[in-house]
Amino acid sequence: MKIESAVLAPEGAPAHGDPVEWRLRCELAACYQLTDLYGMSDLGSTHISVALPGPGHRFLVNPLGVLFDEMTASALLTVDVEGRVIGGDPSLLNPAGFIIHSAIHMAQSDIVCVMHSHTRANNAIAMQEAGLRPLSQKACVMLDFVGYHDYEGAALDEDERTRLVRDLGPDGRVLILRNHGALTVGRSVGEAFCWMLRLETACKFQIDGQAGGVPLHQLSEATIRHTRAQGRKFLGPGGFLEVGKVEWPGLVRKLERERGDSYRS
Repeated sequence: MKIESAVLAPEGAPAHGDPVEWRLRCELAACYQLTDLYGMSDLGSTHISVALPGPGHRFLVNPLGVLFDEMTASALLTVDVEGRVIGGDPSLLNPAGFIIHSAIHMAQSDIVCVMHSHTRANNAIAMQEAGLRPLSQKACVMLDFVGYHDYEGAALDEDERTRLVRDLGPDGRVLILRNHGALTVGRSVGEAFCWMLRLETACKFQIDGQAGGVPLHQLSEATIRHTRAQGRKFLGPGGFLEVGKVEWPGLVRKLERERGDSYRS
C-alpha cells in the first residue's frame, strides 16, 4: 500500500505506538473536522475510513456518537476485515460503514482513504436521473472519474460489496450513490477529501443553475470530450493538478487557524 507523504507530524503519539499509524490517525481526524468546517457533516452518521499498513486488512473508522467537529486521533476505532473492533468500544461501530468501506479497501490495495457523505447538494444530484451533468467546468473535468451505484437500502448486506467495487471501477475516484449521497476514494486522506469537496462544489453549481428557472446553456459534445480529456490529464495521478496533493497542507493549516489542533489528541 502506498502511503502518501503526510502533512502532520506525529506529535502526541503514544510512546509504544506506531508513528505511521498515529500520523494517519491525525490526518483522518483532521479530515473529519474539515468535513464539518466545510458543511459536509451529517451529525455522526456518515463515515470516513483509512486503511492501516501492514499484514491483513485493518482500518480506522469513526465511533458512533462522536460528532465530526470533536473527532480526535485517539477516538478512532480500529476494525478488521470481518468487522470486528480490535481497538476501541465495539458497541460504537456503524455496521453500514464497515460494509461500504471494507468493500473498497479489500478490492484496491492502493486506496488509503474512503470518504462517504450525505450532503444537501450531493443528495440533490443523486436523486436526478441524469446525475452530475456537464454544465460547468468543475463537473466536466471530473466526469471521467465519476461512477454511479444504485440504492439498495441501508448498506448492511455483504453481497453489496461486489457491486460497489464494480460501480466505482479501478480508476474511479467518485461514486454517486443514487438517492443516498456520495463516496470518494484516494491514495491519501487529502485526495479523498479534495475529491469530495470538488464534487460538492460541482453539485452546488448544478443545483443553483437549475434553480434559476431559465434554460441552461448546453456545451457541445466536442467541448465536453475535450474538457474531460483535460481532466484526465490534469487531475489524475501525476497530473499537475493531482487532486489533494497541493490543497491538503493548506486545508490543514486553515483548520488549525480556525479550530486549533484538538484533532491531534
